[in-house]
Amino acid sequence: MKTISGGVTAAKGFTANGVHCGIRKNRTKRDLALIFSEVKANAAAVYTTNLVKGAPLTVTKNHIANGYAQAVICNSGNANTCNANGIEIAEGMCALVERETGIKANNVVVASTGVIGQPLSLEPIDLGMKALCEGLDNSEDAANAAAEAIMTTDTVKKEVAVEFECGGVTCRMGGIAKGSGMIHPDMATML
Repeated sequence: MKTISGGVTAAKGFTANGVHCGIRKNRTKRDLALIFSEVKANAAAVYTTNLVKGAPLTVTKNHIANGYAQAVICNSGNANTCNANGIEIAEGMCALVERETGIKANNVVVASTGVIGQPLSLEPIDLGMKALCEGLDNSEDAANAAAEAIMTTDTVKKEVAVEFECGGVTCRMGGIAKGSGMIHPDMATML
C-alpha cells in the first residue's frame, strides 16, 4: 500500500467540494462540504456512544439502514445537537442535496459539527448549496476544500489517500476526518 495524493476524491467516481455559506461568521473559513459518488455506494458508520446524540446521527442511521449512500453533506460551526427542530434541519439538508443533484434525499448521509445547542437555520445552507454542487470536482483542490470545510478547532486538516493491489486490481481509497482534542466523551466529536 502506498500513500497518494487526492484525499477523499482519490477513488474513481468520487467528487467533493467545500464552501463558505455563512454558518460561520468568519468568511475565510469554509463551513459546508459535500462528498458525492456517481453511483450508490456501500455505506457503514460507527456512532458515538455518548447519551447525547445530534439529530444528524439519527437521520444518517435511518438513511443508511439499507447499507447504501451516495452523498455526504456536512456543515461546521453548528453541531445541530440539542435543537428542537434538529431532525427537520438534518432532513432539510438532505433535501437540498436532492434538489441540486437529483439523488434521493434518503441516499444522503448528513453530519454537523460545531457549537452544541445553538439553532441552525437552513437558509445559509440553501444559499450555498448551488455553488457547493456546481463546484463538485475530483481534483485535489476540491478534496482539500471539503477537508477544510469540516474543521472546527482542528489546527490542521486531516486527509489521506492510498493505492493498493487487490486480486490483481489497482484500488484507491481516500478519506477526510475532523477531530481535535475533544474526541471524549465517547467519540462525541469526530467525523
